[in-house]
Amino acid sequence: MKEYKLIVFLGNPGKKYEKTRHNAGWRVADYRERSWQKKFNGLWCKEGIGANQKIYLKPQTFMNLSGDSVRKAMDFFKLKPEEILVVHDELELPFGEVQERFGGGLAGHNGLKSIKQQLGTADFGRLRIGIGRPPYGDVQRWVLSPFSASDEAELDDVIRKAERIIAP
Repeated sequence: MKEYKLIVFLGNPGKKYEKTRHNAGWRVADYRERSWQKKFNGLWCKEGIGANQKIYLKPQTFMNLSGDSVRKAMDFFKLKPEEILVVHDELELPFGEVQERFGGGLAGHNGLKSIKQQLGTADFGRLRIGIGRPPYGDVQRWVLSPFSASDEAELDDVIRKAERIIAP
């Protein structure tokens, strides 16, 4: 994995969205206990020391405004877009797959669109957490609905895969 300095976990605030597919990024952030503090329209913390230090960020805005929080943290820590890894749900991957990627298309993801708009580029890392496409029906309804019971039972394994990539 490329060395990223800022790891951004995407999700939506509020109890209503807590267990939804769209909050897969936050589920990864919350897997390990972290000492979160408020700043940058989000929650953030640092882990590690020196060159191994990583900054973690959970924007507390809604998904489509995540870029504001990312921009504020990036400016504060004087980072470049290529030093950022965004952890997010991904419709285009089957449930359970975890894939790292740099740059590329946004596949209609409003959180990624907001980040691109604020940074002026799509050249940042992504850690894509596969949620799969709905078998039928509306995509928005799908991402804003909870995981099925069988998927929820497997979610810890998926999150552990993502966590091993973020903090090996």
